Amino acid sequence: MIKHLSNIKHKDSSNFFLIAGPCAIESEEMAMQIAERVITITDKLNIPYIFKGSFKKANRSRIDSFTGIGDEKALKILRKVSETFDVPTTTDIHEPFHAEMAAAYVDVLQIPAFLVRQTDLVVAAAKTGKHVSLKKGQFLSPEAMQFPVQKVTDSGNNNVVIIERGTMLGYGDLVVDYRGIPVMQNYAPVILDVTHSLQQPNQASGVTGGKPELIETIAKAGIAVGADGLFIETHPDPKNAKSDGANMLQLDLLEGLLEKLVRVRQAVI
Repeated sequence: MIKHLSNIKHKDSSNFFLIAGPCAIESEEMAMQIAERVITITDKLNIPYIFKGSFKKANRSRIDSFTGIGDEKALKILRKVSETFDVPTTTDIHEPFHAEMAAAYVDVLQIPAFLVRQTDLVVAAAKTGKHVSLKKGQFLSPEAMQFPVQKVTDSGNNNVVIIERGTMLGYGDLVVDYRGIPVMQNYAPVILDVTHSLQQPNQASGVTGGKPELIETIAKAGIAVGADGLFIETHPDPKNAKSDGANMLQLDLLEGLLEKLVRVRQAVI
């Protein structure tokens, strides 16, 4: 169990932690459907769980890409998920003023990988007093992540975790260096972002690709090397998802995957 999240609802401190949900909040119906299904699975498997959904997608390749259904509308859906299912929620923020706004609705503020060196953004998130998850920049070494962590703690907030999400390999692919997980655990608990690590960015079409067939491989390896938790984006119909559909996990496949991962966890602890 992630020590810094010990005051968030959990079931089994010996298990890995799970952050899961859609890439973006598309509708209340979709968010509630995903949350209900994931909570049923995590309750059964005693996996501590946080529901994830972006209230806004600011990092898009094309101007005509989906960015959201409206900031307040999406944040209210995240609050409803939390209140309905008694589960903590997280969303990513992109500008300093987003921190206070989102903190009124969610439990964990996520700093996107491309923005993790933006001091004003990181400090604004830290000063809300909420838990802060820092996505490791695709361009940063594991050792370099000590400095964003320090920005949070120097701002008076010790509730911080790191999310590993792969390192750029050329222009259009990512690779996970599992050696970085124990390195970053010297600074904060580490969650492996399985689905974003399988993205294929910078495609000529302007739409990010992915390799979802490798989700199980990446997830098993992360648990085997001792990641504190996993981040998995999931959707009932990834092919028609409005964001990141190319690398998301089909919701119907989540239970079988988590069952395998629990067995891996039990074998290595």
